[in-house]
Order: sequence, then structure tokens, then C-alpha cells
Amino acid sequence: MFQQVWKNFEENELTHSAAHHLMAVHELRQEHGYARVSDIAKHLRITKGSVSTAMKHLRERGYVQEDHNKFLELTARGLRVVWETESTRVVMQKFLSQALGMDDDDAEIDACKVEHLLSSEARGRLVGFLRFLFSEEEVATSFLTAFREALAERDLECKKDVANCLLCEEICFVQPALKALREG
Repeated sequence: MFQQVWKNFEENELTHSAAHHLMAVHELRQEHGYARVSDIAKHLRITKGSVSTAMKHLRERGYVQEDHNKFLELTARGLRVVWETESTRVVMQKFLSQALGMDDDDAEIDACKVEHLLSSEARGRLVGFLRFLFSEEEVATSFLTAFREALAERDLECKKDVANCLLCEEICFVQPALKALREG
């Protein structure tokens, strides 16, 4: 099963890099009213050649179009990718920082890493979870308070101490791998 998922990841229509190129076009057009290859290169801190190559592929796939002045703009398809990517990043960042209590900068970095990888369904379920978690419902506020207290009291690093770990009693992420390494 895992191998099939891994292989499917390679079949994503757009790479993380391509999504960032589209987001750069969008940001530049909002800030300046236009986006050219040179502007995108400067914005992303990469070479114009890299941007030209990426834009060629994005134009061929219908995400970007170029006018007679060489100004780039997103098609409806490109805008959809930008919207989904940005939405997922915001949801993940909120989950990591406000629900799990991560540092805002670290949450932003991790959210960027996964923003293009989560499905629309996963994002939608996270939104539902966050709406409930931050609601005024007593069970949600009690859970959030208890969770934050537990985080403050516990060392979050796995100590590979199966006897004292409730998670390890059910499903251990560490012990089978260590056993396989020893036996391998």
C-alpha cells in the first residue's frame, strides 16, 4: 500500500516549485499589476533561465498565459492552484501554531513544505477540526486546555521507552524500525 501512495505522489500534476512560480505570478500582479520572467526570478531568487523554462511548461499546461508585452498572467486553472495552495498553507499554519502550539516561524516553514501535498479533502477536514477546536463548545475548550497543559508538562521527544508510552503500547513508530535494523 505505502509503495502505491509513494508512486502516486510522483504523479502530482504540479511540483511544489511550479506552484511557487504560479504564486509568484499572482503576488507580483497584485503588488505591481504585472509579472515578467525577470520579476519572478528576482522574487524567487532564482535565474531567469529557470523561470523561463518553468513558465514554458506552465503555459503549455494551461496555467499561465503571456501577452504581446511578455507580461504573464494566471489562467483560471492557475488561479485555482494558487487559491488551493494558499488555503492549505493558511490552514496548516493555523493548525501547527494555534492548535499544536508550534512557534509561528516553524509553523510557517512546515506549512510551506506541505501546502501543495495535502488533498482538498484533507484541508476541508482540517478546517472542520479547527472550527470545532476553537469553538465555544465546552468539550472543545476543555480538550484544548488539557492538551496545552499536557504539552507544557511533557517532553515531546520519543525516548523509545515502550513500557511508559501509551502510543507505543498500541502502535510504536520506533520499536519495529529499530528491531528491523538490528535484525537486518
